[in-house]
Amino acid sequence: MDKEESIQFARKHLEDLLSFFSANLTVSASCEDDVIELSVPSSSFNSILIGRNAETLRSFQFMLSTMLRSNGAELTRVNIDIAGYKKNHAEKIALKAKDWIDEVIRTGENRTVDLNPADRRVVHGVASDYSEIETHSEGEGRERKLIISLKKD
Repeated sequence: MDKEESIQFARKHLEDLLSFFSANLTVSASCEDDVIELSVPSSSFNSILIGRNAETLRSFQFMLSTMLRSNGAELTRVNIDIAGYKKNHAEKIALKAKDWIDEVIRTGENRTVDLNPADRRVVHGVASDYSEIETHSEGEGRERKLIISLKKD
């Protein structure tokens, strides 16, 4: 399955999954940096489809990614955003990251933050704008933490 077929497969199968929740929604699909980007419009089903701490949303991503891999798709990474939830969440994390970075600059003390992989990427991105700050992750799996610190000379 080539890139375009992978994108259409993911779009159609997400729409099918949503229909099990009686959410007959049209999903828009695109591709950015070899990641299939799927956008679900806002509806009365938002809270059910996103789930607590976005667990349902991540489950949809995992299922679609697994389905793509098992069907030999060229693209297998999937990012789903429901009603702009991920975009809004990333903006909130970016604001928190700036506060954490300002605290590290002010105190000189490292800051350790427990975040999921997507949120860690947001913080790494924000930190890249600060020449005096470095970030790295330590640990494995669910125990992985992000460390924000001053660069050592």
